Amino acid sequence: MAEAALTNSRIETEYRNRTKKSAQLYQEALELLPAGLTHDSRTLLPYAIYAKRANGPRKWDVDGNELVDYFGGHGALILGHCHPAIIEAVQRQITEGTHWGSSHELEVQWAGLIKRLVPCADRVRFTASGTEATHLAIRLMRAYTGKTKIVRFVGHFHGWHDQVAQGSTSHYDGGRPAGILPGIVDETILVSDDDLGPVTDVLTKRDDVAAVILEASGGSWGQVPLPPGFLKGLRALTTKHGVLLMFDEVVTGFRWSRGGAQQRYGVTPDMCSLAKIVAGGLPGGAVAGRADILDQIDPDRAKAAGREKIAHQGTFNANPLSAAAAIATLSIVEMQDVCATAEGTAEELRAGLRKILVEEGIPWGVYGEASSFLIFQNPKGVAIDPATFDPLALKFKGLKGAKDANLSHRLRISMIANGADFMGAPGGLVSAMHTSEEVARTLDAFRTSVRWMKAEGDIRG
Repeated sequence: MAEAALTNSRIETEYRNRTKKSAQLYQEALELLPAGLTHDSRTLLPYAIYAKRANGPRKWDVDGNELVDYFGGHGALILGHCHPAIIEAVQRQITEGTHWGSSHELEVQWAGLIKRLVPCADRVRFTASGTEATHLAIRLMRAYTGKTKIVRFVGHFHGWHDQVAQGSTSHYDGGRPAGILPGIVDETILVSDDDLGPVTDVLTKRDDVAAVILEASGGSWGQVPLPPGFLKGLRALTTKHGVLLMFDEVVTGFRWSRGGAQQRYGVTPDMCSLAKIVAGGLPGGAVAGRADILDQIDPDRAKAAGREKIAHQGTFNANPLSAAAAIATLSIVEMQDVCATAEGTAEELRAGLRKILVEEGIPWGVYGEASSFLIFQNPKGVAIDPATFDPLALKFKGLKGAKDANLSHRLRISMIANGADFMGAPGGLVSAMHTSEEVARTLDAFRTSVRWMKAEGDIRG
């Protein structure tokens, strides 16, 4: 539904009436920032909300509206907003220095926590973001194998750099995104993850593949789940053909379990990329993996192995503030089962959302794993029983490939008007601070929202 068609909508009227200061800020932002935004996934029609403060599982916008928050810092906040241990660690650190331009004790402690928690982490190298982590990992894997091709899966997101832009959020047919050199696209082999057949075919027929990289949750933190046994089959396949396997654990790391998706599923990759939770909600990322691969960054060990040293800089690598927040967070993850707590609340929420769909006669689906939840809005009106919905039956084309962005916007602004903030999938990520109280508030908001949408013709019955 086009924005112009929303002007007589109760949903938009309710949203606008509650978010007048956000509307004003958005108009100012349009003159300063492309699209008025600083991140594509914050897109929301008619405009995004502007946050003012947050605590635990909730946040407040500039208009004073209290929202149960499922954005969670784009998934970075497994402990919710403003956890006391993180606040104390950052406040202490900021008085001692925000950037020494030197090695420091905190980076050693941080790396030690990652090594204890993540199965593949023989060595750790810090970056400033998840995008930087995947960029570095791909360079290391190409150098280690002496091969150039990278196999990736349609709809899996690994950051915004040129090596991984094709087929992640657009150009699913293998086309070249604007601004990216043809030669870079040519070095990527993009395949479907509906089953192991396509990647098996590639690895059987080619000998120039350095690595296979994927989100171990399935594309877009599980929006398109992987078939049962896919990861174990892929591990066996890559081992057989001498190809490196890398998990993008930017979302799943320290959320799917203490040791990420690789620990949850019992499949250890050669490398993984980490961000979000790994830095305690502050900027930061890391590459973790086999010592012989990461030691290419070490000049002495690279020389001893007959390899060229791989250069890697980064002004904010292992920044002391991020390190302080990370140590506080990962220490709690190590000692307390916060992943299980968040997962239990997420399951309560998924069950409640599913029950509402059944009771309201809405042919949508609710699914998700660990502490995630996703809502399939069924834009093409396929036959769905929400009580038994199986996302695997629809595969990529029926799930992410069929997404209606405007329908997602309608649900999100309705939910905001009723007191909860979802991510744009639509769906969200649950923290260990969310409780049954937040779930109840969210379910009330969801029931009202879908009734509004049904009344305005957004939902096919």
